[in-house]
Amino acid sequence: MNESRNSVGRMQQSCSRRVSRRGFLGAVGAAGAFAIVPRQVLGGQGHVAPSEKTTIACIGLGGQGHIDLFNLLPFEEVQVVAVCDVHREGSGYISWEWMKGEDRRTGGREPAQRRVNEHYAAQKAAGSYRGCHAYADYRELLEREDVDAVVVATPDHAHAVITMAALKRGKHVYCEKPLSYTVYEARQVTEAARRAKVATQLGNQGQATEEARVVQEYILDGAIGPVREVYVGLGTRFWDPPAWGSRPPETPAVPEGLDWDLWLGPAPARPYHPAYHPWRWRDWRDFGTGPLGDMGCHTLSTVFKALKLTHPTTVEAECTELGPEVYPRTFRVRYEFPARGGLPPVTLTWYDGESKPPVPKGLEPGRSVSGVVFVGEQGVLMGHRLVPESRMKSYGRPPKVLPRSPGQYKEWVDACRGGPPAGSDFVAHSGLLTETPLLGNIAMRVGRKLEWDGPNLRFTSDPTANQYLQRKYRDGWTL
Repeated sequence: MNESRNSVGRMQQSCSRRVSRRGFLGAVGAAGAFAIVPRQVLGGQGHVAPSEKTTIACIGLGGQGHIDLFNLLPFEEVQVVAVCDVHREGSGYISWEWMKGEDRRTGGREPAQRRVNEHYAAQKAAGSYRGCHAYADYRELLEREDVDAVVVATPDHAHAVITMAALKRGKHVYCEKPLSYTVYEARQVTEAARRAKVATQLGNQGQATEEARVVQEYILDGAIGPVREVYVGLGTRFWDPPAWGSRPPETPAVPEGLDWDLWLGPAPARPYHPAYHPWRWRDWRDFGTGPLGDMGCHTLSTVFKALKLTHPTTVEAECTELGPEVYPRTFRVRYEFPARGGLPPVTLTWYDGESKPPVPKGLEPGRSVSGVVFVGEQGVLMGHRLVPESRMKSYGRPPKVLPRSPGQYKEWVDACRGGPPAGSDFVAHSGLLTETPLLGNIAMRVGRKLEWDGPNLRFTSDPTANQYLQRKYRDGWTL
């Protein structure tokens, strides 16, 4: 670590004698897109000079962290200069084939560092490259002034503290979903991003798809009329729930190369167990945000955009309970949203696990209910298709009126370099989006219908529920 700190110091001295990349790119963004230097001036068509690349550091190199890394490496406009993970190297991480629950791979900072160096070495005539630095502690990495942007792909409980630290240093941030562990954190991070005026993006990749645009266009075209009801149906998750309703009784040794104290971060201290790391942490209240936090920001993003939703006014939940420290796997959460801008009030109900959604009117026999169902006064939209299929065939595609996305990662890279905000920008979209599933988790804990005052960040019907809006951080950690 001392060696890394010395190298940081040398880089800081070098940076103090020139304009930083982040400063240059920020000035470009303020001056407008036409101020960007043409690529051919920087060294040929399609080439970006090394001094003008956006430098990126990736924090959290498990399964999803590696996916983010692999997607960013091909961009000519960026350079990955650092990686950070509390685990030096370990096995058992879920890869991109995670929906099958079968493909496990090696994760950690050193495998990621090797992959970055190998990628850039392949582009050099000499066939060698050692420019990517590896860190265990994100705080040490964030001291580097030559890092323009960071990707945060840690477990949920650390998202907000790392993202906030990066925003305070004026760095662009891509954070995996959900944006935070608590509702309070989501609000604080959103406001910090507003002040920082940097490029942000949440890792809910589905918001950038063609299907997401088509759903919005069906709603805009009035294909199903005014929407007053939405329901979401998701089945059981592919992994088994924890074997214990409370903490596991064993206290095995911490794997070599894993800094367990750094992994815990702001969460309460407890002994290491493989039930938490490398990827089963999502089920545990201290670390994850449960099935609703897992998929809420993915599934509800298009609902929020299509129906122009803001804060819900009420939230209530019914669920089975495995134990005081573990999220339920079967539940139903119901939100009520007010009328807004000429659109009627909307009731949104989330069904998960063994809790099954109703069958929409007109759905053909034998066809299962899945994903998001919009129930309008003149019809039904399930996923991005009208129900029944005969209605889909007769109506056809809606007019193409929305701009298409260049891709989830491209949106963010362009925003970092002075382009328009990304589609899941913290301020414009994903901060409020993140709050909504986290409110559902609170409703599961209290078991009562709650009235929510979103602008003032408080429950008005049951003040005792407000205790769950934020958490107490472990000593030495802060937002």
